[in-house]
Order: sequence, then structure tokens, then C-alpha cells
Amino acid sequence: MGGESATQRKPISAYPVRAPKPVGQYIANIYKDRISQFYAKGQWENNNLNAMMFEGVASGEPHVELSVWDAPGQDRPTFDEAVKHEFRKTEVGAWFGPAWSTHWFKVILTVPKDLRDKRLLELHWDANNEGMVWTHDGKPLQGLTGGGERTEWILPDSFRDGKEHTIYIEMACNGMFGAAKGGDIIQPPAPNKHFRLDKAEIVAVNPDARQLYIDIWIIGDAAREFPSESWEQHQALKTCNEIIEAFELGNKDSLKKCREIAQQYLGPDVDSARVYDTKKGKQPLVFGIGHCHIDSCWLWPWDETKRKVARSWSNQCDLMDRYPELNFACSQAQQYKWCKQLYPHVWERVKRKVSEGRFHPIGGSWVEHDTNMPSGESLVRQFLYGQRFFESNFGKRSQTFWLPDTFGYSSQLPQLCRLSGMTRFLTQKLSWNNINKFPHTTFNWVALDGTQVICHMPPSETYTAEAHFSDVKRSMSQHKSLDQDHTSLLVFGKGDGGGGPTWQHLEKLRRCRGISDTVGLLPRVSLGGSVDDFFDSLERKADSLVTWFGELYFELHRGTYTTQANNKKFNRKAEFVLRDIEQLATIASLKEKDYKYPKKEIDEMWEATLLCQFHDCLPGSSIEMCYDDSDKLYAQIFKTGAKLLKDACKALSVFEVETTSMERGITLNTLPWYREELVEISKGEFGLAKGVGPLLKLQQYEIRQEEDGVKLHKQSNGVFVLENKRLKVRVEAGTITSLYDKYDRREIIPEGQRANQFVLFDDKPLYWQAWDVEVYHLDTRKELQSSETQVHEEKSHRVSVITKTKISDESHISTIISLSAAVNELQSYVEVQSTVEWHETMKFLKVEFPVDIRNTEASYETAFGIVRRPTHYNTSWDMAKFEVCCHKFADLSEHGYGVSILNDSKYGFATTGSLMRLSLLRSSKAPDAHADMGSHTIRWAIFPHTGSLGAMTVRKAYEFNNPLKLLESPHDFAALDEQEPPVWFTDNSNPSLILDTIKRAEDDEDVSVEEDESPLKKKKGQSVILRIYDSLGGRARGTIETRWPVKRVSKVNLLEDEVEEVTGFDVAEGRFEVDLRPFEVASYRLELA
Repeated sequence: MGGESATQRKPISAYPVRAPKPVGQYIANIYKDRISQFYAKGQWENNNLNAMMFEGVASGEPHVELSVWDAPGQDRPTFDEAVKHEFRKTEVGAWFGPAWSTHWFKVILTVPKDLRDKRLLELHWDANNEGMVWTHDGKPLQGLTGGGERTEWILPDSFRDGKEHTIYIEMACNGMFGAAKGGDIIQPPAPNKHFRLDKAEIVAVNPDARQLYIDIWIIGDAAREFPSESWEQHQALKTCNEIIEAFELGNKDSLKKCREIAQQYLGPDVDSARVYDTKKGKQPLVFGIGHCHIDSCWLWPWDETKRKVARSWSNQCDLMDRYPELNFACSQAQQYKWCKQLYPHVWERVKRKVSEGRFHPIGGSWVEHDTNMPSGESLVRQFLYGQRFFESNFGKRSQTFWLPDTFGYSSQLPQLCRLSGMTRFLTQKLSWNNINKFPHTTFNWVALDGTQVICHMPPSETYTAEAHFSDVKRSMSQHKSLDQDHTSLLVFGKGDGGGGPTWQHLEKLRRCRGISDTVGLLPRVSLGGSVDDFFDSLERKADSLVTWFGELYFELHRGTYTTQANNKKFNRKAEFVLRDIEQLATIASLKEKDYKYPKKEIDEMWEATLLCQFHDCLPGSSIEMCYDDSDKLYAQIFKTGAKLLKDACKALSVFEVETTSMERGITLNTLPWYREELVEISKGEFGLAKGVGPLLKLQQYEIRQEEDGVKLHKQSNGVFVLENKRLKVRVEAGTITSLYDKYDRREIIPEGQRANQFVLFDDKPLYWQAWDVEVYHLDTRKELQSSETQVHEEKSHRVSVITKTKISDESHISTIISLSAAVNELQSYVEVQSTVEWHETMKFLKVEFPVDIRNTEASYETAFGIVRRPTHYNTSWDMAKFEVCCHKFADLSEHGYGVSILNDSKYGFATTGSLMRLSLLRSSKAPDAHADMGSHTIRWAIFPHTGSLGAMTVRKAYEFNNPLKLLESPHDFAALDEQEPPVWFTDNSNPSLILDTIKRAEDDEDVSVEEDESPLKKKKGQSVILRIYDSLGGRARGTIETRWPVKRVSKVNLLEDEVEEVTGFDVAEGRFEVDLRPFEVASYRLELA
């Protein structure tokens, strides 16, 4: 048991007895910094990987022969126009400009003998601006970005024959982000900016060196970004340093050795799409989709966008041929239409890729539009025109509403999406919130009526991901909905100014996937699928997703409700013009056989209006050139609208006049309820228009007693009382110091306070001038003092006073406050019209209305509904809404009484406590140095009302924006059919129901403008589309009657597909019942016999 000799086992390795040398740990920060030195430019580039990147370069004649033709002014000539001109000699180092000019280069390439057998030949062209490569016979091939990005074009193998080969390059004298001076892209363009042609050479690229560059870039990112306590991070650092040690300058074999080392970390398949083959038990979590966000205008005009589309989409078609895993999604039907019209070769390439299932039209809307300010019907038309274009040209509609860059999302969008065939929604803009962090990544978004869509906000928090290691990593680390679903979408590619994915993006993602499969820790990314594939998987989990009810309010860019006032005014006007024309043209087309419904012209008007609602145009965040363009578009809209209105009126045997007489006068009314209003028919003369229907006969209005009219009384110098049967208004120095409701015996203005008080604020946001107004601007409030008020008008039906208000030495306001007679004791309002001469810098003009009303919420009209928002600052979420969007009215009501502020062209508002405040004008200087400078005429009204917010406010707001128009007829009024409306709600219907749209059906054979081969087939017969909605948020029942000979009624969606037949339709009476959910939008097709 003891004393035995133990048997000594021999060592299993040659582990030395003595340490041969000291071995230390990596000094992590030093070894990490060493990695970027391996491929950096600067002092090391002649001795690191860059020195072996190229195997040869040929520049200058005879290899690269350059000549140029300079297009005049800001013309953007076509290829055929350009090549007719004489080209002059030019060279590398020459400067071209000014900004927005175009220069066409003829480039004659001859590949030298010593480069012809190299593996990869490229033309490297860098003029620090955008360009397009064209074939010698006029086919656009690929876009160029400049400034070191996307500067290469792969030479075809046919160029390796030693002969001369001609291409053309179209140079646009603007960068990807316009032509701002210096490094701040949002500054106004520099008109005299010039661009230097820095590079035009044939380059033989060493593919091994280029691939090694991507290898070490991504492994280096792993070394920098993986947790320092993980073995994966230490292995990445070790691998990078082994690569650096194995590299030998000038030894091409060492590049292969370096790549072998890299593949120990990346895996063996990173040079091909095989890397995305899913291994058993290794399901992807991050789904990559290529994308190219092209702002239809922003820091460049629309005409430049048209070229950006061709450049960007050509790039993607080219990349798809080289990278089979690339799937690419792009939105905006308008841009597809531009491509189809202007670039037929690019269009055919795109169509081929769409048919292959690689290029995905997405979004379902005409443009990526603003959603805060457009009317409900405008949002409908965005979807109608967008989806019809996609279906007509590609044979299918979009399932996903794609709006990554818009500044907040209206509460009715989920309902409108579902009614347009879309069940999914993608955005990410709320990641920019600067007060509260939005709490979800994937969720069910619920509209005011209860309709939902699945919403996904990519956790990488960008729609222009550079496909970095960190983008993939953030797709998990910033995911806020992991309890419900752990997958995400990675939207990658150059964007805003176009471009889309690059070869570098695709190579980096291959390596990210390789790391996930070989080492782990990084979320597994996958390419090759579509956005619809991603959402398909989410829909299967929809029941488990959290919900978000109501608007997605964006806590940034609140100034966009106000900037570029004229543009917003034109938008409101265009919406009402189109509403009137469609209704009257519908009536005329069903009455007169010789009248043809002007579908083509209406489409052109709508498409122009929808384009101007793009999310950098309508919000006011574009350069001045864009508003020059939109002004021209609106001018054409109104010119066409005036002609169409005249034609429709002619078919109805009436014509528009400026003045008329009581005997001949008629008024045009397109609103679907009883109206009773005083109308001025000539200077000093007025009549009463009352009734329901398109044509209302003027009647004599007799003021039998003094209190039936309206009177003006001067109390003292500059102090006046305006009084009708309902209201008594005291005006002093342009402000309203008392507003007394005589019926309710209630004073509306708190004692000692002043309504209609102009206030001025300093307006200096943190960065985004045209976009932002920050909460601290409220601390700079300054009341503007006015001169004495004077009498402006004193008539039996209306009285007015006028006041001048000085803003500064350069700016002033002239304000008219009016009160009209209260017809038949109807509730009336105080109307205000201000003409502002505005020449300020970084100031914000508003007008305030303190009211003796208390409620913790105020109500604001939005598209097809009402949004209620806090009037307090209890939480940071409440305070973040210090400036909000409204449409035609905002309202503050308590039980039994309230006050509405109506407007004709404004969208910015705030209600704080009992103070209501309408935003009027801003004066930002970037990106438009002259934004809002000049004269503005603005109308608003103070409308006190008995009871809480109700149908009266909704109707008054419509009427305020759509006043009656004077008409005459060569015929006796009794002979006109349109005394009675052709379709209406019966008197027992809920007054919250709004008949908002009357139009002809898109595919009626006598209306349709679709080509015969279109998938959108024409339908026999005539039909009318009605669109109604509940405006107040309650169950709304009603009865629709019509005088038209209707044989069948069906409920349809927004795309006019039948949903169900209305079974209760009474053919004999022309009547059917409707029953709407709170805030439901419903459309009906009336098929005529």
C-alpha cells in the first residue's frame, strides 16, 4: 500500500520545460488602430494594401480622349439633341459649371496592350458631381455619383480589342445632395458653383486586393464592435493582425494567403451568393432589401430628379446582373412614369427585372407624400393613382405602404391602406424623435375607426443603411419588439439623392452573413427575398403584436406645418377646385350627351397636385427652385381648372360672373347640405342664397328690424363694437377684448385678455431651419402693438374695421375684422382677413385666441376625422406636442359650449391651457434663402358654438373654404335641373355624415383613358362613385337618395373594387341606407340604368 514507485506517464506534447521568450497580450486599442492603417489613404497608401489595388492605369490620350459640349443655361438636353452639336477638346483638371448646368462628354477609350488581359478593367471617372454613362448609340448604362463614390464603370470585354470605343458621359453640375456651398448640404445652392474633373482613366483592378479590402474592413468592424469580453471579438482582432502580418508588398500570392486567413473567420462562401444558403438550424433574423430613396424634389428640382431616377435604377439593374442575391424595392409611381416617358431603355430594363421578381415596385402611392396636411381625398388619390399605375404597368398592386422619410403619420392611414389593398406599412422616421423614444419596432397600428395594419420600423433606424457591420448589429441590439418577434428588415443603399446599393454594400453583407454562420454573435442577415416575404412572416404573428392607436406624431420638423405658406395655400385651393370640378363634371356628363367627362385633364390636375404633396415640397423643406416649379404647376392646375369649370357650367346652362343682379343671380354650391348665406352681388348690394343643391337662386334679404342686421358702434377713439343678433364684438387696437354670445349669454374672452393678438417669436432651431421649431421658441414671445382701429366697411349685411400692425421696419400687417348679419338666427362667426408684408429673418408670426373654455384636450381636424391632443404638459409626450397639425379648424370645447378657429390655408396650431394659437408665417433661410418673403393674404374666423364640437363646425369650415360662386343663366331659373341635388342625405340622416366626393368611376367605358392592352379593363355603362365619412367619431346612420336612374348600388374600396352589393337599395325611390363606424370612410358605386 505504501512506498511503491509511481509510474510516470510521458508527456503527450513537446511542452517545453523553460519559457523560450516573453509573450504579451495584445494591447487592444493599438492593435485595433493598426487595422485601419492597413487600407488607409495618406502617408501609408504607397506601402499598404492600396499600393496593390491596381495592376495598371492608362490616362490621357491616346487611351482616354475627351471632348465636351456645354448645354446652354439650365437646359437638360436629351442624348439625341446633345450629339448633334460640335464637341470641343477638354482634359482632366478642367472646371465645369455653373450649378445646374449640363455638359455632355464624348469619351473615346483605347485599352493599351498591357492591360487587355487583366481580370477587371474599369473606367474611373470622378468629376465630383453626378453623371450618366451612355453607349455610343444612346442607351443609358449606369449612373455616376462623384466625390469618390460610384466613380467606376466596368468596361465590356469587347473593349479589349485595342480599337477605339466611344461612350458618352452626361455631367450634371450638382452633387448627390444638390449644389450647396461648402459642407452644409441644407444651405441654399451656390449658383456659380463649379466642379473639377479630377479623374478619367482606364484602371486594371486587382480583384484579390479589392476583396481583401472588404474582408479586413468587416473583420475589423467585428474587432471594434463586438463586446470586448467575447471570444469572437478577440478572434477578429487576432485574424486582422494575422492578415496584416501575412501581407507582402508587391507579392500577389500574399493577397491569396491573406484571404485564406480571412476566410477562417468569414467562411468559404463569401465570394458568391452561396453564402446565403441557409444551414440547418441557422435561420436568418435580419432580412436585407436594397433600396434607393429618391426625393422627388428637395435640394434639387424635379427635372434633376428625373435624371436621378434613370441613373439610380440603371445602377441597380447592372448590379442585379452581377449579384444574384440583390432584390431591390423602390416606391413612387410618379418616378416610374417619368422613367417610362423619358428613358425607354431604362424602363425596359426595369420591367425585365420586375418580371424576374428582383425589382419590386412598392408603396402603392403616387409619391412618398406628406400625410399631415393633404386632405382625406388627396390621400385616397395618392393610393388610387399609385396602385392603378403599378397594376397597369406591372400587372399587380403593392401590398406594403412604404413611407420611410415623411414627417409624421396621419391617424387614418391604416384605414386608407386597407381600403387600398395594403395590409403593411414601413417607416423609420420616428427614430428621429428629439424628445421621446418611440417604444416599438413591430406593432399593429390602429386607425381612428379601428382598422389596423402591421407596421415595422427597421431597428437599424435608417432607410439608407450603408450595410455596415454596425447596421446588421443594430438590427438586433435596437430592436424594441423582441418579446413579440425578433426579425427585422435592413433597408440598405445610398438614398435621399438616389443611387441605391453599391457593390461594396453587397460585398459587406456577404461577409456579415459569413461571420454569423462561421463565428456567430452577429445577427444572421439574409438577401434574396422581398419586403412582402418579410411581412408575410409577420402577418402570421399579428395577434401577438402590440398595438398603437391613433396618429404617429413626429417629435421633430414641426415647422413644416407652416413653412412656404403660398405652397400650402395652393394645395388647399387645388383640393377644393378638384372637388368642385369632379362633382360638376359628373353631373354634366350624365345630363348632356355632348359633354364628355374630362378624365384626362382631371388626371393631369390630380397628378400635379399629388406631386406637390411630396414630403419635401408641401412641408416647405426644399430649395427655392422647387417652389418656382410648384408655382408653375399650380398655375397650370388653376388654369385648367378654370376651363373645366367653365365647360361644366356651360353644360348646366350657367356661367360664372363677377357681379350680378337679384333677378339674374344664381350661386354655385357643391356642398351637400342646406346653406343659407348672404352673398355680395355688386358693390353695396347683397342677396340671400339658401337651399340645397348645385344651383341656389338669389333672394332678397329684408332686414325687418334693426337687430336682424349688423351694426357698428364707435365707443371711443380706436374702440369699436360690432354686433349682430348672435354676437357682440369689442375691437380695440386690432385685438378683440370682448366677444359676447348673446344667445348663450356668455363672454368668450377672459377678462383682461385679448384675442386676435399677433405675437412674434424668435425661430432658431438646432439645425433644420425650414423643418424645425423648437420648444424654447415659446420663451421668446413678443406681443405686437397695433395702431388705432378704423372703420373699413359699414353695410347693412356686413361691418368691418381695419387695423395696421407694425412688425419691424420692413414688415407690417393690415387686418380687417368683419361681422355679417346673422341670417335667421344661425350661429355666426367673426371673420378676419390679414394681409402681411413679410421680410423677416428667423422669426415666427402667430395669432392668439385666449378663450374662457377649459378642457384637457383640444380637437383638430385631420384627414377624414378628428384628432384630440392634450392642452397640458403633464408628461414629456404631452409637451412634445407643443405645435401640431390641423386642417380647416381647431376646436376647444367643454360640456355645453366651445370655440372653433377656422382657417383657409393654415396647418400649424397649438392649444395650451385655454390659449389657442394659429401659426401664420415663418422666415427660415435654409434651404430656401427667400422662403415666405413677400405679401400674404390669410383668412381665419372665430366661431363660438353652443354645445361641444359638432357638425356645425365641420360644415362651417367647409363653407369657409368653399364660398358660394356667382353665376347667371340665359334661361329662366325654373327651367334648370340643378335646383335640386342629384344625390343627397335625407333630413333624418346623422349630420356628422359628410358626402365628400362625387366622381365618375375610373373604368367607365365613356370615361376611361386606359389603353386597350392595360390590365385595367373598361366597364360597360355609366356609374358614379360617392365617398362619405363620419366626421365626428360616432356611429353614423343615414339615407342616401338620388335623382339619377340607378339600377344597382355596391360598396367599393378606394380602388373601386366591389366589396359587397348594397342589398337594401330601393330602385323605385333611388334610396339606400348607410351605417358607418366612428370615423369610417365608405365608398359606393351607383350603376346607372
